Amino acid sequence: MKIPVLHRRTLAASLVGVLLAAPSMGAPEPPPPSGLNAFAHDTAKAYGLDEKEVLATLAQAHYRQSTVDAMARPAEAVKPWKEYRPIFVTPRRIAAGRAFLAAHRKELMKVQDETGVPAELICAIIGVETGYGGNTGSYRVLDALYTLAFWYPRSGDATKAQHETDRENFFRDQLGQLFALAKEQHFRTTSLTGSYAGAMGWGQFMPSSYRQFAKDGDDDGRIDLFGGSMPDLFASVANYFVANGWQKGEPVTVRAVHDPATVAFAPDDFTPKFTLAELEQKGYKPKVSLGRAINGSLLSLDGATGTEDWIVFQNFYSITRYNRSPMYALAVYQLAEAIAGRDVGGTGKDNVASP
Repeated sequence: MKIPVLHRRTLAASLVGVLLAAPSMGAPEPPPPSGLNAFAHDTAKAYGLDEKEVLATLAQAHYRQSTVDAMARPAEAVKPWKEYRPIFVTPRRIAAGRAFLAAHRKELMKVQDETGVPAELICAIIGVETGYGGNTGSYRVLDALYTLAFWYPRSGDATKAQHETDRENFFRDQLGQLFALAKEQHFRTTSLTGSYAGAMGWGQFMPSSYRQFAKDGDDDGRIDLFGGSMPDLFASVANYFVANGWQKGEPVTVRAVHDPATVAFAPDDFTPKFTLAELEQKGYKPKVSLGRAINGSLLSLDGATGTEDWIVFQNFYSITRYNRSPMYALAVYQLAEAIAGRDVGGTGKDNVASP
């Protein structure tokens, strides 16, 4: 989930959803939005649905003020790295990840062998998103997407108006795709639950991502990402990375040393468009030798002991396609490394840690 500044997966919102309580039911119900009939018509036409059935389902949707409130305070927007990392890279989550990997090693290694996506990375995604399936969200997906499609929170800041309109349109698209997904997978639209942003299942896939990237890993003719099929879940998470440029055997990131005599460098994004020589000219070089030429970008974060500089590569960029936040991507990577018995950037050694 390709709207400017967004991705069709958009887990930046769902990330904090696993930390929040169930939505409040106390907010007054606003009147139906004026664009509801047009939305139903367009959705029915786009996905071959019955317009009256779409409207009948939408009549069962409810506005949730708690969804609006949660959308206004994602952890990625309000916490620095030194506070963000301890939420997700914890001894308990690492231990649970190792247990999860051990319990599903056969299925995970099969997917790793087929796709090149490390088993520990798949585990880390599931661990960060839902605590290994322990909290997949209690919001009704229909309500969450209905709320954000028609009442996306507005800041009143004119400089953010277009971004907020894009986000609202994004969630309208997701609401429409929810109807298509329900038809394709034989789900009851009114029964699905997930995060406050409408992400579903153990891997927290938005409807468009479920339709685009989810795979039938056990070949039973349906795709279950809600815990009923681990092969489906693992194959789908791995496929998400593969579809977004994962490179088998390549590094994710490495700590960098910054020459204090140079001006701090902040790239526009994390696409790997700089050679290591170019980054060194800007004052940044890897703490350990990579032994070969490889393109990367730079990430600088406010760590517990000061600025942390990281050279990030294509595989890091692939993780940011799952969630646009670079802090999310680094937390997932570090959790994966810890699950695998490696430790970077936290309390132990620094290494390249090619998966």
